Amino acid sequence: MSTYLINHLRIPGGIPSEEGLAYLDQVEATVKSFGGRWLAQGDPDVVEGAWPDSVVLIEFPDREAATAWYASPEYQAILPLRTNNTISDLVFIDSLPADFTVAGFAAQIRELLASSTS
Repeated sequence: MSTYLINHLRIPGGIPSEEGLAYLDQVEATVKSFGGRWLAQGDPDVVEGAWPDSVVLIEFPDREAATAWYASPEYQAILPLRTNNTISDLVFIDSLPADFTVAGFAAQIRELLASSTS
């Protein structure tokens, strides 16, 4: 099951610093070595709420690969180039099983609520 990294990225001043560019030069190789790939990057079209600046979406083969990448010495060595020069909200989220439905999810919640009140 794929795991996705979502980064809500804000770059002060809107233009990456030299350190930020150095991060960009190096990060892709660290992601690729864990089977990751970029799916999307850029400024989104916000249809509800607020989302200042950019979003980055990266896919990893699974949660183990994603967390191993983040903890890897190669990535940790360049991480300060991003964290010292940008503002990021970074999350991992797993893909859903092929048989997932939103209606089925709602039914599971109803079952839990009914069992907690009986």
